[in-house]
Amino acid sequence: METVTLERRGAELRIVLDRPDVMNAWDKQLGIDLLAAVTEAADDDSVRAVVVTGAGRAFSSGADLKAGFDPTPEGHPDVGTALRERYHPIIARLRRMPKPVLAAVNGPAVGIGCSLALCCDLIVARESAYFLLAFVNIGLVPDGGSSLFIPERVGLARATEMAILGERVPARQALEWGLINRVAADDEFEGVVDELAGRLAAGPTAAYAGAKEQLNHWLFARMDLQLELEAAAQQRVAASADFKEGVLAFLQKRPAEFEGR
Repeated sequence: METVTLERRGAELRIVLDRPDVMNAWDKQLGIDLLAAVTEAADDDSVRAVVVTGAGRAFSSGADLKAGFDPTPEGHPDVGTALRERYHPIIARLRRMPKPVLAAVNGPAVGIGCSLALCCDLIVARESAYFLLAFVNIGLVPDGGSSLFIPERVGLARATEMAILGERVPARQALEWGLINRVAADDEFEGVVDELAGRLAAGPTAAYAGAKEQLNHWLFARMDLQLELEAAAQQRVAASADFKEGVLAFLQKRPAEFEGR
């Protein structure tokens, strides 16, 4: 794999997003590699726990806007196909994997990177990390299941705040909200992750899988429908002038000037 590293630690498989020079931003290759890694983790019965984390100083900064997306026949960025064929299958497989998945959020978790963390069963964050639904800041809508996972974790009011205001949620605030499970001091983070991952890898895997199945059935039975809704809505707004302006402003490092169209 070119953009993802797999580290086997006994019964634990650690999946590391490995584009540290761009803060583990998602391009087409990372989507392909990460889907392959998640599929391997799900299919290998000797893997009893999975950890997802990022190399370097970020968990993931979201989509790589410099890399862009393949165009639709109309010439718009084909975000919908990327979501349906690569990104959303990753999210669904992690959520349904019959073994515990721990997100070790070592730094910023932004956009689809935030969604990736929130689809996992447990989330441990470094104290200096933050979570950000940055979609609205470039004229897009939440995807990666974040429109499903966030309101289930923190309720409508806070989910709406994250989706519409597009502001950072520091790790300590995320913990207070119930968005994540634990926060560790920066210098203690690796040890906390290793201890919890080892505990999960040595635990009753079938019981973990059963509990996860129960929670998924009660809370996320309509996940596929919501993921398709996200893909369709994202493709619609990706054709807007505001998205074009949002990306241009991001690349030029200036405030966006949206016109509402």
